[in-house]
Amino acid sequence: MSGETTSENETKLVVTRDGSHTVYSSHFDQHYHNPNGAVAESRYVFFEKTGLLDDLNSRAQINILEIGFGTGLNLLLLLDYYLDQSSQAQINYYSIEGFPLSQERAQNLNFSNHINHPELATEITHIFSNLTEGMNQFNFLNNISVHLFNGMFRDFSPGNISTNYIFHDAFSPDVNPTLWTGEVFTKLYQFSTEDVLLSTYCAASKARGAMAFSGWKIARTQGALGKREMTLASHNPERLGNLKRVNEQRLAHRYEEGDF
Repeated sequence: MSGETTSENETKLVVTRDGSHTVYSSHFDQHYHNPNGAVAESRYVFFEKTGLLDDLNSRAQINILEIGFGTGLNLLLLLDYYLDQSSQAQINYYSIEGFPLSQERAQNLNFSNHINHPELATEITHIFSNLTEGMNQFNFLNNISVHLFNGMFRDFSPGNISTNYIFHDAFSPDVNPTLWTGEVFTKLYQFSTEDVLLSTYCAASKARGAMAFSGWKIARTQGALGKREMTLASHNPERLGNLKRVNEQRLAHRYEEGDF
């Protein structure tokens, strides 16, 4: 997860209930993932609930934008699924991280025990030893280009990108409110295609209000691992299928009035 601040971020490894690691940030006083299961939550929120797994075999190109590279888990799972499905899709993966983990912390993560291609974990670990300030580029599996921005979201300027999926995986609005504002979601809207699908573990009304204020159509669905709800959003309401929609107009008005 990414944090929009410049303070020191002390971390420690924590084993979650599915046996996979997460990282605890003392600065944000929050875990990077759900303590009930780091890998399980990421699979559910960003892959199973979005339809991305189907698109790995049906689309020639997929553009993904992740807010909060964190441990690199979402990218690792994407690579693992890509190999599982023998996908040939060209993927452009953009991600932002204000506080990259140290290589030492990253190499002690046990994600290799939770994927079908454990050798991929070492490749992800190498990212943390080669980061420089600003945009960094890495290539995986011939068809996957990773553009990792080491810096703050406000400074992220990737040029003309049109994303099909957005993984909004920042620290929660309670501890990192600057990544859940109308300004942020407006910028994300501009980075997106009409059929974009934004997924996030977050179900906070204030976050949904910021999305609605920025023009997103929003649906609620069952959350992961004991969480009551999570959120999916798109430009195109048809992309949300039969999921129960929120009242975007009311939430946008409340957001404008500062009623959160």
